[in-house]
Amino acid sequence: MRGKTDEQILTERNKAIELAVRFIGEDVELIDSFIPDTPENLNSIPLWYLGRSIQFLAEADVAYFAPGWREARGCVIEHECATQYGVRTVCSYDER
Repeated sequence: MRGKTDEQILTERNKAIELAVRFIGEDVELIDSFIPDTPENLNSIPLWYLGRSIQFLAEADVAYFAPGWREARGCVIEHECATQYGVRTVCSYDER
C-alpha cells in the first residue's frame, strides 16, 4: 500500500470485495486489515505491517491481490505465504 492514500486503499478494497463476491458466488466476510496507525518507536514500520498482514492472512479463506501486487515486496511475501499455507488467492493482473 506504499504510496497510496487511505482513500485509494479503501477504494481498492471495495473493488476487491466486489470481485471476491463474484469469484466465490456468495457474500464474503471482510477481515478488516486496514490499519490506519502504527505504534511508535519501530525499527521497521514496513516489517511491522507485514507481520500484521500475515496474521490477518491466517484467518482468511481467500486472499485478494490488487493490481501492482507483484511490484510490492510485502505483497509478494504475503502471496508466497498464502500459497505455501493453502489460502486460496485471487490475483488481479489488470495493471491499468
